[in-house]
Amino acid sequence: MQTTLGTVVKGLQVLEALAASPEPRGVTDLANELGLLKSSVHRLLRTLATRGYVRQTPSGRYTCTLKLLVMGSRVAEGIDVVAVARPQLVELARLTDETIHLSVLDESEVIYVDKIESPQPVRAYSRVGGRAPAYCVATGKALLAYAENKVLDALESRMQAHTPRTICDRQTLDRDLRRVRETGHAINRGEWRETVGGVASPIFDSTGRATAAIGISGPLERLTITRMREFAPQVVAAARAISLALGAGLSQIPIGNRS
Repeated sequence: MQTTLGTVVKGLQVLEALAASPEPRGVTDLANELGLLKSSVHRLLRTLATRGYVRQTPSGRYTCTLKLLVMGSRVAEGIDVVAVARPQLVELARLTDETIHLSVLDESEVIYVDKIESPQPVRAYSRVGGRAPAYCVATGKALLAYAENKVLDALESRMQAHTPRTICDRQTLDRDLRRVRETGHAINRGEWRETVGGVASPIFDSTGRATAAIGISGPLERLTITRMREFAPQVVAAARAISLALGAGLSQIPIGNRS
């Protein structure tokens, strides 16, 4: 049993080394890197090739096949971001006593896909399935900070004032999004509903894509800018934990989201 387990571990080490390499690798090269016997590496590669995980190039070196991509895609499809994120929403709600949202981006809007209501008598109104302009709310700005330029270009013509604090021009929005990338969190200072604010952080999936955002929302008389900044590290930590649970590597979580 122990021998079988050791063989599996060594096989995974070989597969991981090949997957991390941009170029095909030779037996000797892999053996030296992994500290294994060349005969062991050769045997493992032959087994992996038989199972379709690697192939031998005309030069005699080895590289991964697309079988890994197919498997990874199937695993990713089976991961439910709502289910994965739920424990972090619960914990953030416990720590803050404010409403917690999980949002995804849909063109120029965010959709609230999960929430935990604040126990406070005065709280921000929202509902699961509800929408809000992405450039006006914290979860939306957290996602827009990592959106493609074409998303922002399409958004530019739709920007309009909802409160005196709404950001209505691309230049100001770009500055705000740059701060999101620098700090790891976005802040809404009453830009969608004049008396409601929030702080949010992006969530990254196994491909490094910002796939959702988690945020706190509440009335500005209680959730002041100072209070939001105090909560920001906890929001960032929650987003980071969800990202790791979704399979994002540390290198795929931007620096601002590591604090």
